[in-house]
Amino acid sequence: MAARIGVIGTGWWATTTHIPVALANPKAEVVAVADLDSARLDTVCGKFGIQARYTDFRRMLAEQDLDGVVVATPHTEHAKVAIPSLEAGCHAMVEKPMATSGADARAIVDAAAAAGKQVMVPCGWNFSYFTRNAADLVAGGAIGEVRHVVCVMAAALGDLFAGEPMLETADHLFRPPPSTWADPEKAGGFGWGQMSHSLAWVVRVTGLRADSAFCLAAKSPTGVDYFDAAAARMANGATLSLSGASTVPKHCGYQLDIRLYGSEGMLLFDVERERLEVRRNDGADQVVPIAPGDGAYDGTLPMGRFIEICAGESAANESDGENGKIVVEILEAIYRSMSSGRLERVGA
Repeated sequence: MAARIGVIGTGWWATTTHIPVALANPKAEVVAVADLDSARLDTVCGKFGIQARYTDFRRMLAEQDLDGVVVATPHTEHAKVAIPSLEAGCHAMVEKPMATSGADARAIVDAAAAAGKQVMVPCGWNFSYFTRNAADLVAGGAIGEVRHVVCVMAAALGDLFAGEPMLETADHLFRPPPSTWADPEKAGGFGWGQMSHSLAWVVRVTGLRADSAFCLAAKSPTGVDYFDAAAARMANGATLSLSGASTVPKHCGYQLDIRLYGSEGMLLFDVERERLEVRRNDGADQVVPIAPGDGAYDGTLPMGRFIEICAGESAANESDGENGKIVVEILEAIYRSMSSGRLERVGA
């Protein structure tokens, strides 16, 4: 029987990825959508042939028998929508960042545990075969104990974080709104918007948690972070150097370059060069092949996995609520540090 999916928030990413991918999957049925904007609901339902539409998501949860809900609202509203969805008995795929405060992130995880449901944060690289390979290598001791992490992420999104129309979305049904991405009062900025991806990968592969973080940032014309230079102390004593930049030229695409330095060697991961290698102190190096083109970001992978979970299949959730919570707690400390100029405790 097909998983019954509801979508809350019908903006740019929901209409370019979540809804089309779910509709194309024979294991799923998109039965209802909810959005505060009734005109947008009419447009979306007309385009995708969805019958049930709601301006009150709580009414949708009450009236529809749903297996899963996609939460694609603005960042700051995620917890307000995800927690009632979980309490209604739905698995929840909550767009990244899962929340914009550690308290909200912990509340989402607690609600999922109480309901016996799963939370997924759709960080696409976490669901790739090469990320599973990297996690298995680290867990298997290929580089020994992780002692230092260098994590660089950059994207061609200077226009988005400057509050301008995102160039590549000119022909899309909807475009990303500045109110979500470029407003410092609404969790705009490269950290919340993109470094949630890179941190999710680091947490997934290493299993590390952070104790404290510090960050210097350079701001976009709207006052959100364009560039981030952060550092963190992990709970096991390891150090993390975290970099973010939003102004890659449009023709270059994503850059994600992560290096893990351990007691017995190092792991090198780079999506731009499509490289995953282990180099060991004893010379027993390994190269894990990444097929040409596979390093590109694939936003369809999380939805496919979420549908399997909603359909009751045994499916790994490689970007779960716990991962999302750890990421939010680190980012929260990073943003506090941007304001205070001090080292900040993670999870405080």
